[in-house]
Amino acid sequence: MTDMKEQILSHVSPDYPWAGRLHFLPEVDSTNDYLKKLAAEGAPHGTVVLSDHQTGGHGRRGRSFLSPPGVGLYLSILLRPQCPPTQLMHLTCAAGVAVCDTIDQSVGFRPGIKWTNDIVYGKRKLGGILTELRLDGQGLVDYAIVGIGINCCQKPQDFPPEIREVAGSLSMVTGQAVDRFRVAAAELDALYAMSCGLLTEQEAMLTQYRKDCITIGQEISLVRGEEVRHGKALDVDNEGALVVRFPDGHTEAVNSGEVSVRGMYGYV
Repeated sequence: MTDMKEQILSHVSPDYPWAGRLHFLPEVDSTNDYLKKLAAEGAPHGTVVLSDHQTGGHGRRGRSFLSPPGVGLYLSILLRPQCPPTQLMHLTCAAGVAVCDTIDQSVGFRPGIKWTNDIVYGKRKLGGILTELRLDGQGLVDYAIVGIGINCCQKPQDFPPEIREVAGSLSMVTGQAVDRFRVAAAELDALYAMSCGLLTEQEAMLTQYRKDCITIGQEISLVRGEEVRHGKALDVDNEGALVVRFPDGHTEAVNSGEVSVRGMYGYV
């Protein structure tokens, strides 16, 4: 385990510029929370925290993210784009494309994205993304943190019974062993490429996101608190919001709430 960082860096592109900004921790409560502390201490753009095991990993809406040792990758990257937050509305979408690129390049299949931040294949969730922003006193982005968890080597019995029917891993999809070092290296390369084009290639990123997004064209259920509304997902707009047509015929850009896709995660 002590040489996991070196193993990963041995697989990244020779011109990867942030090798000295990679922090590997065998165990951490949350890579996002740890990186926030580094950010507050002045850590530079491109700093990455990677861990084999999170004891308190979390996802969207305060949920926990199961992060056992030896089978997954748990990574957070710090970005300092020096821009208004309105220019980063697509960040989660861009990160989703980067994760799909990662898996495509390192494992050999391209997963899909369930809007907005679930990495899926078939009806199983393979990973998730959590983005967090902090603003400075002028209202500009002080930093953005993108946290990514990927299930790599789990077998069905490794998941708790309550999620066993909906959770999956890269090795479950391929039926083969997965080299986590290669996946992590591909992830570092993909996130570096994402960061380079984040403010200049938004249109191309969103075009690819729409191709990867399995939610578009599906009947969906939108949950906000106690309210549940049904509709059809038509598109993802230029800010990453889901465009939904409701039964009365009107369309709405949805950028908050929980979206379930008919036929996935128990929604039928």
